[in-house]
Amino acid sequence: MTSKRFAVAVACLLFASSASSSAAPVTGDPEAGADTATGTPCQSCHGSDGNSPSAEWPKLAGQNVNYLKKQLQDYKSGARMNAIMSSMAANLSDKDIANLAAYYSHQTMTEGSTPEQYLELGQKIYRQGNKENGVPACIACHGPAGQGNPAASWPRLSGQHAAYVESQLKSYHSGDRSNGLNQMMQGVAKKMTDEEITAVSHYVSGLQAAH
Repeated sequence: MTSKRFAVAVACLLFASSASSSAAPVTGDPEAGADTATGTPCQSCHGSDGNSPSAEWPKLAGQNVNYLKKQLQDYKSGARMNAIMSSMAANLSDKDIANLAAYYSHQTMTEGSTPEQYLELGQKIYRQGNKENGVPACIACHGPAGQGNPAASWPRLSGQHAAYVESQLKSYHSGDRSNGLNQMMQGVAKKMTDEEITAVSHYVSGLQAAH
């Protein structure tokens, strides 16, 4: 492991410890969450099982439960802004959020794929980073199979819609999205070129996390 990758990995572990120790756990009930998740508002964009039929909206199935909870809490508090999701989350209680997160995390995410033209560069950025512009390897925090880090509330990337991943990286890059833990993703994305963002977005879509 290079010194840069080691430093990133250490930072990930430190932030993970901080995130897990500061969170007040609220246990969710998947069955209770199903009542809300399969209702019209959630289902119309994310599908009844959390596998969004549109690449514009994220797949929630199989996503790390702590990440799901954090994003819903951030939409509710205004830390993350989206006209639709902010209004949806506004009236959710902490228990509602925990139940929804539990339901979606128990579902199975459908697999994605990586077009050949994005494989080489996408794999390089994900597994090695780019020392020329200071982009760290994504693998250090998101894992070899894109499974993320549940304890640190870092998302699973494997199987996610490439278009959605790309839109979020561009939002981090521009500063439109700023709710990443300790500004880590904002800092990473600002160093990435548009070509790198597109390639790695398609690459992670084709990764297959262990079930």
